[in-house]
Amino acid sequence: MNAFLKLVTLVTALLLSTVTLAEQKKTLGDWDVHYIAFGTTFLSPDIAKANDIVRSKSNALINISVLDKDTQAAQDVIITGSARNLIGNNKPLAFKQVKEGKAIYYLAVLSFDNKETYRFSIDIKQGKTTQTLQFQQMMYENER
Repeated sequence: MNAFLKLVTLVTALLLSTVTLAEQKKTLGDWDVHYIAFGTTFLSPDIAKANDIVRSKSNALINISVLDKDTQAAQDVIITGSARNLIGNNKPLAFKQVKEGKAIYYLAVLSFDNKETYRFSIDIKQGKTTQTLQFQQMMYENER
């Protein structure tokens, strides 16, 4: 099993085992956009290294996937965005595209302070179509 598939498996297990969350999905135009932000310490050192992710109690991984809402096929898009904390400090997010078979994921790392809330604004572009994903999340340090 390659490193990214292990990452996806870990994220899924994390969602199912540690906290019961509502599905983090928004339908934007013709897309179903799935998103999650979680501490990088939940990643194993091997998975983090294979995906060039620095594990730290003050780093979060932002994972976005964009699917066609009718066919559920992964979409090859351009993603840019930023995270703004409640006092207005803005941090740009540098997304990296990862392809695994037919799946496509967009990953970015965000440094944060414990219990800091961020408002995310993510622009998703494909051709002449642009949609904006917005969500808010409080980030927690984890010593795992």
